[in-house]
Amino acid sequence: MADFASRADVMAIEAEGAWADLDVARTMYDFLSRAKASHGARPAISYQLLSAPKAPARSLTWSALHAEVTRAANLFRSLGVGEKDVVAYVMPNAMETAVTLLGGAVAGIVNPINPLLEPQQISAILRETNAKVVVTLRAFPKTDLAQKVAEAVKFAPNVKTVVEVDLWTYLTGAKKLIVPLIRPKNPVAHRADVISFHAALARQPSDRLTFTDTPEDRVCAYFHTGGTTGLPKVAQHKFSGMVYNGWLGQKLLFTPEDVVMCPLPLFHVFAAYPILMSMIASGAHVVFPTPAGYRGEGVFDNLWKLIERWKCTYLITVPTALAALMQRPVNADISTLRNAFSGSAPLPIELYNRFKKETGVEIVEGYGLTECTCLVAVNPPGGTKKIGSVGLPFPHTHVRILSKEGAIGFRECAVDEVGEICVANPGVYEGSTYTEVDKNKDLFAEGRFLRTGDLGRLDAEGYLFITGRAKDLIIRGGHNIDPALIEEALMGHPAVGFVGAIGQPDAHSGELPCAYVELVKGAEVSVAELTSYADKHIAERAARPKVIEILPELPKTAVGKVFKPDLRRMAITRVYDAALKSAGIPAHVAEVVEDKKRGLVAVLTREGAVEDASVAKVLNAFINPWQWQE
Repeated sequence: MADFASRADVMAIEAEGAWADLDVARTMYDFLSRAKASHGARPAISYQLLSAPKAPARSLTWSALHAEVTRAANLFRSLGVGEKDVVAYVMPNAMETAVTLLGGAVAGIVNPINPLLEPQQISAILRETNAKVVVTLRAFPKTDLAQKVAEAVKFAPNVKTVVEVDLWTYLTGAKKLIVPLIRPKNPVAHRADVISFHAALARQPSDRLTFTDTPEDRVCAYFHTGGTTGLPKVAQHKFSGMVYNGWLGQKLLFTPEDVVMCPLPLFHVFAAYPILMSMIASGAHVVFPTPAGYRGEGVFDNLWKLIERWKCTYLITVPTALAALMQRPVNADISTLRNAFSGSAPLPIELYNRFKKETGVEIVEGYGLTECTCLVAVNPPGGTKKIGSVGLPFPHTHVRILSKEGAIGFRECAVDEVGEICVANPGVYEGSTYTEVDKNKDLFAEGRFLRTGDLGRLDAEGYLFITGRAKDLIIRGGHNIDPALIEEALMGHPAVGFVGAIGQPDAHSGELPCAYVELVKGAEVSVAELTSYADKHIAERAARPKVIEILPELPKTAVGKVFKPDLRRMAITRVYDAALKSAGIPAHVAEVVEDKKRGLVAVLTREGAVEDASVAKVLNAFINPWQWQE
């Protein structure tokens, strides 16, 4: 591990040589082969199907993982997958998920898909990536994933083979006998061949590839950044960006002696790159508990005991998970734990302090994006941690804060001046971030720096602060309001667990600030109390929310971010329904959908005779368009 405490340390690491000249692996198979050569007999990955501290677990050494990935890559090539063909997987966490991720990248292009999506969204991603092979679960109790994927494949004609993983192989005792009797049937509604992952893998050689591993950098992964609206954006990742993430982990954080607890999903870049690639580069050991990770039954209740069982040195987490953990006692020996690494969403200061007080463990907060093949910046483990900052940009990562000045182009912002965060590093695929060419237009500053859409600033010591999302800005009568201002104020209330602030449609101002709140478990507070609290703690009058709603749970992504598009849908529905009712128009919003060109669109349904002109007179005053349900 290199010293990483200041900007001077970053510069010292960069002075060791340009990224292109470093002795790093040039293919995924070479990457894994180096790990096998250096750490062959050491554990690489462990997995528990169940969350109980003494539940059966399965582990693979680096040599065994290398053999399984070799078999998987050979299998995918035998199914017609070349370097430019796509192996998708729609899988919860399992040993086979990691093997598919790596084997798919060796054989062709791997495409992880969120298994929580609905069939039409999965199908849209399969069509966008032209996936030829899909790996998913065989029908299994308490999950409908096999059925969802079968439905999705029906509308993805390029898929030729569905490869099924059977979780039954992980079961022991009575459960192993019972599951075959209660296993749901999987009606195959498509024309693709269906084969068994385990049976097909066993027929492939494990000691060699059956094809030439071309030693050239290429795209070997597609990660979707959306999908919950049915309109996926698919980011392209080159091998060089993937190994860069691993190199950073090995250089700055992990050693072969580390054990990393990672209850995050392997369809997301956080688990796939900063964690799995760092394990390969460093020889550290990663533990994945349950198919659903943090969402798994009993995971929060058992997590401290799992850390004790595996003698973990790192916990990988997100703010939503930390908040849930802090509602449970630390009921195990976690003295081996050195750090927790948090990402995916800003970490509230109060949560950081509470975690450190309860555990004695420091949280290292980082920043990354799917479009950058993930890592951009991190709070230096050996240096100053500035409140509210995501730390220093990594070695070989160039972050600039730019402001677009119309026809003039981009202007470099001064120290501590807020602008758009723009990034160039080995994970940025210049000019071709997305598979859809049109989505790359105007995405790069000066042809090289990826425009992240995040607002931020760099201080005099090079620390990066994120102040909001450019697209999340609430624009009230031409006045820009940063939603973080509202969120941070309300998070200070002891009853508040999470906050999502958005701009709700307003006929007069365009948008008005609105806040949705999730309370801490067991807490009680009224909207009136929260409104009074916000008025006292938000100095900027224009930023004080005009509406505060308390929800049982805020909508969140699989890795714990508050999912603001759903909040915007709620606000549009509420505001438009109220406007229609006030005007005496017998219609209401049936749903809010996303249109590629028009954004969020309110879809109306009639409750009686309605003239379009009367609806237009009311709703055309708002910024979001509307249409009738077909």
